[in-house]
Amino acid sequence: MGILTRFKDIMSSNINAILDKAEDPEKMIEQCLRNLNSDLGKVKSETAAIMAEEQRAKRVLDDCNEEIAKMQTYAIKALEGNNEEDAKKFLEQKASLTSKLNGLQEAYELSHSNAVHMREMYDKLVSDINELESRKDMIKGKLSVAKAQERINKMTSSFASANDSMASFSKYEEMADKAIDKANAMAELNRSTDENSIDDLSKKYSSDTDVDAELAALKESLNK
Repeated sequence: MGILTRFKDIMSSNINAILDKAEDPEKMIEQCLRNLNSDLGKVKSETAAIMAEEQRAKRVLDDCNEEIAKMQTYAIKALEGNNEEDAKKFLEQKASLTSKLNGLQEAYELSHSNAVHMREMYDKLVSDINELESRKDMIKGKLSVAKAQERINKMTSSFASANDSMASFSKYEEMADKAIDKANAMAELNRSTDENSIDDLSKKYSSDTDVDAELAALKESLNK
């Protein structure tokens, strides 16, 4: 049946479209739903056409059965009216209609089977679309969470890099502190050396001054 094959092709094209757009799941979902709704319109139209064909086949079959019944009735009435020639014509028409009956019955059964299958596919497609619509927001929510987590992961990586930089900065600061401490220590040592030299020199001159004073005092006492 052509429509069944076309329907399979439609569904296959949907799958291929989904795979082609798999790099963006959110857009993929929207596109998938658009495709399915578009397909639903096509399947609905085809289903209506198949169901109409079933009804037509049923009507033709019923009409044929009614005509056969009429020919039978007319043949009986013709015989009751002693008109054997007319009865024979009615029976010939009945035989002609009966020869067509099997073909009409087969056509109806096939169209009925096709209509049942199409209606099942249509109902299944409607059900699938409704399910996807109900799950769409949930899927989008999960995608949003995933994207947020991805951003957090990138920020965490940045923080790790910042921590490494801070650690390096602290290391350099420690080195600077050590250099300053060393320089201060050297300055302290230099000051200590200068002060010791001055102190020694001062003691030298202080000692000579005391001797001179003592000598002058001694002279003065002798003159008295």
